[in-house]
Amino acid sequence: MVIREDAVPSRSALPGPRPAAPGGPPLRTAASALAPVLTAFVGHGARIRFVFWDGSSVGPEDAVGTVGVHSPDALRRMAWAPGELGISRAFVAGDLSIDGDVFEVLAALRDASPADLRHVDARAIVATVRAARRLGALGAPLPPPPEESRPPGRIHSAARDARAVSHHYDVGNDFYELVLGPSWTYSCARFVTAATTLEEAQAAKYELICRKLGLDERPGARLLDVGCGWGSMAIHAARHHGARVVGVALSHEQVDKAKERVRAEGLEDAVEIRYQDYRDLRDEQFDAISSIGMFEHVGTERTTQYFSLLRQLLTPTGRLLNHAISSPGGSRLGPRTFIGRYVFPDGELIDVGEVLLAMERAGFEVRDVESLREHYSRTLHCWVANLEAHWDEAVALVGRARADIWRLYMAGSALGFDDGGIAVHQVLGVAPGSDGASGMPRTRGEWG
Repeated sequence: MVIREDAVPSRSALPGPRPAAPGGPPLRTAASALAPVLTAFVGHGARIRFVFWDGSSVGPEDAVGTVGVHSPDALRRMAWAPGELGISRAFVAGDLSIDGDVFEVLAALRDASPADLRHVDARAIVATVRAARRLGALGAPLPPPPEESRPPGRIHSAARDARAVSHHYDVGNDFYELVLGPSWTYSCARFVTAATTLEEAQAAKYELICRKLGLDERPGARLLDVGCGWGSMAIHAARHHGARVVGVALSHEQVDKAKERVRAEGLEDAVEIRYQDYRDLRDEQFDAISSIGMFEHVGTERTTQYFSLLRQLLTPTGRLLNHAISSPGGSRLGPRTFIGRYVFPDGELIDVGEVLLAMERAGFEVRDVESLREHYSRTLHCWVANLEAHWDEAVALVGRARADIWRLYMAGSALGFDDGGIAVHQVLGVAPGSDGASGMPRTRGEWG
């Protein structure tokens, strides 16, 4: 580990070093004080340079990027909330920053760091506290950044789910338009060729779902789009296949924008957008149901209820397409994780095997399972590129902290799809008729 005392800070007007605690050992620089902490968290081989508030630095000259540590408060946060939560708070508060290619920096940190920062080795905690004491950074815990979310109430109750959904989606439609582009789609795209654009790939994803649901064979079919977002699936199904669509969502901003887009397309007679919880759907019948990027909010305990309710809403031979992120063995995005606290409160990634069992228990016959894992990584790269290309505008809209949060979570998620830690699956189920008829095509080839 190369320690330099004369490095130039990565940001101007950074605070100077604080004095050592009375009776403590002599203090030279932040880099020398923090070397044991970095060793505990990222070992010796990380291709990252760390630049501290006093201008000192640690790391190789050929680093892929830089982590700026702009204040001793970063240590204070990590001492009070060891591991991922403390690091997340320091990042969101601006005590830490990432400079360089965010994908390369995160990959280097992932390869060098412990597999699960939620369970930090005791030696790392001791090293952090000692360094904080040497740098005069100990004190009462700092308040968490205002972007942090801990929704009250019983987990996955209707009221708490509404708060969690609002935290993520009611950030501002103008911001999401910068990130998502004209497709207004916040789920994995389908890149048919290497030259396919993001907008073309999102349209291809919607067309694939329409064909899996059989909408191309049944003009005028009634479709329910659960978690309809900004209305893109509803608009595609109505425009290209003559579907009559009901879309429901729990984000006021999404619903308002979706209604505006439906009016602009002249589809008011074909598409109805509602602010409504899926649990409140009663006494209606649909020929097909799409659930795209919504299932992550349902939760393990309510999975059976979710599929059972949707099964009741389908006519005989009706189909359900569940498009959702999954994780081998399942993964709850807990309150001590960066994504659980700042991005998707209460989110859960359920093993695709459990999804299949739950659908079967609810009376569905599972007919197709498809992974689009690599497609989601490319989608996320496109979103990060959009955000970075409009960075100043994004910061003006939502603030530096929230823009940083979205950039970090999207880039980190892309790495998860790359290494297989997470995936995204489309699972197609059918509600057979009383005589066992499924109405399914003979082969997948008919989906295009």
